Amino acid sequence: MSDTFPFLKGHGTENDFVLLPDPDGSVHGLLEPALVAALCDRRAGIGGDGVLRAVRCEAYDDPAAVAARGSAEWFMDYRNSDGSLSEMCGNGIRVFARYLADHEGVPTSVPLRVGTRAGIKELVFEEDGQFTADLGVPQLFGETKVGVGTRSWPATHVSMGNPHAVAFVDSLDDAGPLLEQPSFDADDFPQGVNLEFVVRRTGRHVAMRVHERGSGETRSCGTGACAVMVAAAVADGRVAGEVGYRVDVPGGVLQVTWRADGHVLLTGPAVLVASGKVVKSFAAGTRPVQASEDAIRNISGANDVAQGEYD
Repeated sequence: MSDTFPFLKGHGTENDFVLLPDPDGSVHGLLEPALVAALCDRRAGIGGDGVLRAVRCEAYDDPAAVAARGSAEWFMDYRNSDGSLSEMCGNGIRVFARYLADHEGVPTSVPLRVGTRAGIKELVFEEDGQFTADLGVPQLFGETKVGVGTRSWPATHVSMGNPHAVAFVDSLDDAGPLLEQPSFDADDFPQGVNLEFVVRRTGRHVAMRVHERGSGETRSCGTGACAVMVAAAVADGRVAGEVGYRVDVPGGVLQVTWRADGHVLLTGPAVLVASGKVVKSFAAGTRPVQASEDAIRNISGANDVAQGEYD
């Protein structure tokens, strides 16, 4: 048995990931939370906001992968940088598609269907090299409240297959450095939340910062950009018909379209920047990640709900 396994490094608007090719599911048993956290460590590991494992649906017994069999060949097994499981990642799924096209022979002339814990998602390869991902129909749950330090703001609770709280602020500096976990209503978000701070630019143009559940502040969040666009469009009085917004993130620009049929489309770049091999034993002796294990139990218990709501 080899003492190493391959990896690639990629990003979408500087939301970066360690991608593990694992067609036959042989790497899965190694992905304890401590190993995921070690891979994502920017000083002692490869560095990333999360880990994307590319596994065939037939080779993985996660309920969402099993449900996707027959409809999608590949499953995106996404882990946050603290080792916890996550339902979806809008930037990650574009990097995932880039990998499949470049290394697994997936054709770019037809839409690609990918299994996730938030159901099957479809991607289109654009002529300019970008990717458009159909992230499904959002759900809005009304107003909630979030805070950073001694400050607090009203926020809109939006689900894009994963939970978001969108707060409109006067300045993106209002939230400070977002080094610590923001506060939120645990009754509204029992499994944690991705928190977006948003400012208006002009017209259908907004800018955001994000604190991602399980990863901290990141340079971009694809599902977060979609949640921001939905909250902004609702606040702007959108009732029906297709509408599009530009969403600026620290790592670049994303385009989000809310179609008349309710589906939200995310368009943006995806780049692979490096490849190599991971030594299987390098994470030995890392600290257990208890919070991540708790999060994994919570997300695993919610798999059937997520699949049913967002398929």
